[in-house]
Amino acid sequence: MRGLARPALRARWCRRLWALPARAAAASPPPPPPTGASPGSGALNPFDRRLKRKQKNWAALQAEPAKCDYLREEVGGRIADRVFDITRTFPLALDVGSGRGYIAQHLTKETVEKLIQVDIAENALKNAVESEIPTVRVVADEEFLPFKEDTFDLVVSSLSLHWVNDLPKAFKEIHQVLKPDGVFIGAMFGGDTLYELRCSLQLAELEREGGFSPHVSPFTAVADLGHLLSRAGFNTLTVDTDEIQVNYPGLFEVMEDLQGMGESNCSWNRKPLLHRETMVAAAAIYQEMYGNSDGSVPATFQIYYMIGWKYHESQAKPAQRGSATVSFGDLAKIEGLLKRGKK
Repeated sequence: MRGLARPALRARWCRRLWALPARAAAASPPPPPPTGASPGSGALNPFDRRLKRKQKNWAALQAEPAKCDYLREEVGGRIADRVFDITRTFPLALDVGSGRGYIAQHLTKETVEKLIQVDIAENALKNAVESEIPTVRVVADEEFLPFKEDTFDLVVSSLSLHWVNDLPKAFKEIHQVLKPDGVFIGAMFGGDTLYELRCSLQLAELEREGGFSPHVSPFTAVADLGHLLSRAGFNTLTVDTDEIQVNYPGLFEVMEDLQGMGESNCSWNRKPLLHRETMVAAAAIYQEMYGNSDGSVPATFQIYYMIGWKYHESQAKPAQRGSATVSFGDLAKIEGLLKRGKK
């Protein structure tokens, strides 16, 4: 687990529950949600994508949006590190759910020659961080990528796919727009994200209101990611997990920063308001159960990192079954053979 410093921000009262889950080439607005995407169809579409777009647009228009970008910038840097680990140059890359360009600012034009950034929020693209890479920005929904098949050499995505309603379809679309031997490198929030906030709110609601509602959005389990990527057509998969812990003055500062990140809850079944006494109780429980010795409280963000390749005949293939010329049983004899050689 790694720690991350949270910049000092002015605290204010938040009544709503906030929870996780270049040039602007303004394209047409994102397509409307598919049929059935309504409050009554949450089983099929758990997230209100139009609300998520509004939340991200609002966050991007704040006076100092970079104050709440520390987590996204950290994860964007780690995605860039994984890109640098691949010793090749990518002529054309795509950033899915790019936001203000948290990955691009860490990349170089020697690694990526041209980048296309896609996000549902036009304000995030307009206020994107400048990069040395030639960049085109397109307003589009991550669930409906407007690109032809076999277009990109590299696709990256950082902390965006956890708000997608149909994750298997999103993976298939990413696989489709990749060229053969192209690679997808992504990161998304995991199931243990904000467990301190979730437990504190549940206990406070049980105490004050006699029951609780889900306040932290559902996440994909790490055990399912490999299966979903494989079903989408990716091979040579790598999935790993990491945790970033950020210390805050209290519960209300956690919620304020989530709002500033554009990570407010957009589930159809969300509870829009919490009673003031429930919030005060949750803050006290948070401090009592998880508080640090210096009076701050930790917030844990679990991050899943994934790498998948699109098949190409030049890629390494496993040897045929039974083609081995050396038995594992012979490994025990190696030490004896080495000793004989020294004599």
